[in-house]
Amino acid sequence: MDSILVKGSGPLNGQIPIAGAKNACLTLMPATLLTEEPLTLINAPRLSDIRTMTQLLQSLGAEVTSLQDSRVIALSSHDVNNHTAHYDIVRKMRASILVLGPLLARGGHAVVSLPGGCAIGARPVDLHLKALEAMGAELELKDGYVHAQAPNGLKGGTVDFDFASVGATENALMAATLAKGTTVLNNAAREPEIVDLARCLRAMGARIAGEGTSIITIEGVDRLGGATHTVVTDRIELGTYMIAPAICGGEVELLGGRIELVEAFCEKLNAAGVDVTETDHGLRVGRRNGRIRAVDVTTEPFPGFPTDLQAQMMALLCTADGTSVLEEKIFENRFMHAPELMRMGANIEVHGGTATVTGVDRLKGAPVMATDLRASVSLILAGLAAEGETRVGRVYHLDRGYEHVVAKLSGVGANIQRISET
Repeated sequence: MDSILVKGSGPLNGQIPIAGAKNACLTLMPATLLTEEPLTLINAPRLSDIRTMTQLLQSLGAEVTSLQDSRVIALSSHDVNNHTAHYDIVRKMRASILVLGPLLARGGHAVVSLPGGCAIGARPVDLHLKALEAMGAELELKDGYVHAQAPNGLKGGTVDFDFASVGATENALMAATLAKGTTVLNNAAREPEIVDLARCLRAMGARIAGEGTSIITIEGVDRLGGATHTVVTDRIELGTYMIAPAICGGEVELLGGRIELVEAFCEKLNAAGVDVTETDHGLRVGRRNGRIRAVDVTTEPFPGFPTDLQAQMMALLCTADGTSVLEEKIFENRFMHAPELMRMGANIEVHGGTATVTGVDRLKGAPVMATDLRASVSLILAGLAAEGETRVGRVYHLDRGYEHVVAKLSGVGANIQRISET
């Protein structure tokens, strides 16, 4: 099993290219199931989750081809011959549930295993199912699978989300494009990945209004066509690499970055003593003189502070001057990285959904274990600022969401390498 070896290496300087968004691409790929015509995605990230979604779509009969060093994904679902998404593939990734809406909308039936993924909380699929039921779907949970039918097609309806769920909004949005009549999604999620999905679906012929707000209206059409779409920049990778010069010092330009993707995050960085400025090619990030200042953080749905950047922010605040309070309101169980940071000398107290972090002068390198995707990169960031050597185990989590992390960080001066172990 591979591990990442990090040594504290001082200030970082240079440029880091930011990939296309994992969470956007994983949503865009199932959109191929809505049409017989080709869908081409440009700026796709090269990640294990993308390979898992590729396997899932291929198991359903879709053709998926990677081009241009996997930066371009060509998809075609002209011959979908299977409507069952089996556990063996779905268990690897929670985003697999996103095939349910498209399969049901186009084919009138689907059988999809309940999904897996990082163990950071329950994340039940009930909101997905309620949304489809509001469009007339007949659903049954049996033997760990969702059995869905709409033999006469889905019908427009009003969906009232109890929580602004990103995945449920995406599933409902795709399904509604082929429903008869008008569908209204109330309390819809507002994330950039949903805006990106709506742009792609509109290019395919969908009639959608209101994406990026809490109310999305979809007027169903009889069929969708093909499209070529560029995947939006990954705001979580962007925010992650913005932490690197903040925790180490130096100045790094993040190519492709845009402030509107991470505005709430930038506000907290600024309060902590980090400057973020726009350039012709992205964002430039550098720490001001002196130690990072303590700030309080509460995770919220977009446009609030992203839960997927909480672990990375905690790593930074472990080195801050003062005490910070981080409140996790999106997922339970998302402080599993805290005990590993404490092995590196961090002063953290966790009580339920709240973590109190008192900054220390210097973290110390230690052997640590990644517990999930974002935790893995938070430990790497902490290792960059630590005294001595940090070895991060279970880095298969990392491969799900960050491409070439060693190359990107070493390219700006980090002392980091990947070690293959038998």
